[in-house]
Amino acid sequence: MWEEILHVLWHAVLDSLKVFPFLFLMYVLIEVLEHRTNITRNENILRGKLAPLIGAAAGIIPQCGFSVMAAKLYDKKFIRTGALFSVLIATSDEAVVLMLSSGNGRAALSVMPLVAVLFVTALAAGYACNGILRGEKLAELADGEEIHGTPCGHDHEQDSAVRRYLLHPLLHALQIFAYVLVINIAFGFAMHYAEDAIASFLQGSFWFQPLIAAAVGLIPNCAASVIVAQSYILGHLSFAGLVAGLCTNAGLGLVILFKNVRQWKRNLFLVLTLYAIGLLVGYAAAGIIVLFQ
Repeated sequence: MWEEILHVLWHAVLDSLKVFPFLFLMYVLIEVLEHRTNITRNENILRGKLAPLIGAAAGIIPQCGFSVMAAKLYDKKFIRTGALFSVLIATSDEAVVLMLSSGNGRAALSVMPLVAVLFVTALAAGYACNGILRGEKLAELADGEEIHGTPCGHDHEQDSAVRRYLLHPLLHALQIFAYVLVINIAFGFAMHYAEDAIASFLQGSFWFQPLIAAAVGLIPNCAASVIVAQSYILGHLSFAGLVAGLCTNAGLGLVILFKNVRQWKRNLFLVLTLYAIGLLVGYAAAGIIVLFQ
């Protein structure tokens, strides 16, 4: 029993530590945006026309750190909804690495089609969201003369560069790290004891699988992507279910969004939209599979 508890705790710590560098870099970026930059105004790389493309490309990299960064930048209104969705949809956490290292030829050959589907979906959803939400209001970026506030709500204008761009981001990153660690521990125990039940549930009928896999993918824990990928590797889950589950698998990005409890309606809307996109792509893949069988 104690071995299982220590195992879950150890993995929760490791998963949280993987995100910490991204948290620190994200807060450094926020400090820069709020204090010094002239290079990131209306046509900047974070919110310009290329933002969904860059977000989709970053999300494809097998980790969840970029989804954490995107979620926090979105919560601060530094990026648009389309850029956020492009990162969240493209993120597949540890699934791609697991499929490539599984020794299963079928799973390995499925990586390229999977990455292509995730990338195209992320790109399409990102630009569609930006097109629909053309009037979306974003935070004003600093011009180097005025201080518009900091991540903690305090004015750091009198702080040295070391304190402003190193110490303060480090403290903020540690605060979020603690929050992420608690969430990882909670979901770690939940997934540890429910893993077999979820895996069995994923083995439903072909047309039912995307519905369940998309819901499993929403669980903000790396175990969700592992279960979805492993179910596909073992032949219990179809490619359609795999796509649906990984389209909704946004890693810890959703955890960061839901930390802002005052925006629960916004967060719920984002989750439901993400789930709907996962279902749409999953059932589209299922239809193509049936058509060419």
